[in-house]
Amino acid sequence: MSNVPQFDLSGRVALVTGASSGLGAGFAKVLAAAGAKVVLAARRADKLAEQVAEIVAAGGEAVAVALDVTDEASTKAAYDAAEAAFGPVDTIVANAGVATEKLALGLSADEVDGLLAANVRGVFLTVTEGARRLEAAGSREKQHGRIVIIGSITADKVFPATSVYGATKAAARHMGKAFAREWARRGINVNIIQPGYFESEMTADLFASEAGSKFVATFPRQRLRPPSDLHAPLLLLCSDAAQGITGAVITVDDGQTL
Repeated sequence: MSNVPQFDLSGRVALVTGASSGLGAGFAKVLAAAGAKVVLAARRADKLAEQVAEIVAAGGEAVAVALDVTDEASTKAAYDAAEAAFGPVDTIVANAGVATEKLALGLSADEVDGLLAANVRGVFLTVTEGARRLEAAGSREKQHGRIVIIGSITADKVFPATSVYGATKAAARHMGKAFAREWARRGINVNIIQPGYFESEMTADLFASEAGSKFVATFPRQRLRPPSDLHAPLLLLCSDAAQGITGAVITVDDGQTL
């Protein structure tokens, strides 16, 4: 049984963007529970402190760093702070993003710019800065670089009021695959997880409404699953067991795109 894969992340240093709440906070906690030292990054410092306190109380190691993923200087400063706390980051979860639930004709140019800035520019800055640091820390020799981009099933299927949001997620998916190809010989694995609609802070109001209930009724299984469904795929892609996985897109949606 010694060849059974283990998702033990002891010795790893993981940076999770958008970690102040929702999916990102959950990702940070499960990575810490698996043994990683976790750097929680987001703009809301007060919320980050709450998440860090929960991880530490559970016996994990975590610190908070301020990060605006749309800003290059802020991104570099966040990595500097992470390295000062725990050493070089070898595991990056690009989770930060924004969503706007509006039909195309109701979107303003400023809202479109905001979606592009957070969901495309933000992913690009987070991941490319991380890759530079990984290579500087010897990823080519160690083969230990892990990058996971959190996308969305709206990259593959048109859902109501997701025209530009879905386009940004399709861009993030394409960037992830392109990065995986570019960095294939640098010891850096880049993969994409595409969640479906889950119970979360971002979707709570939508699915509590009559329209939301009708939307859920259109899903093959007519239900919403908890975000914890995403944790096993995340741990796999961040672990040594994922040595041969790069450029993969893993959809976790309880069949919503079927």
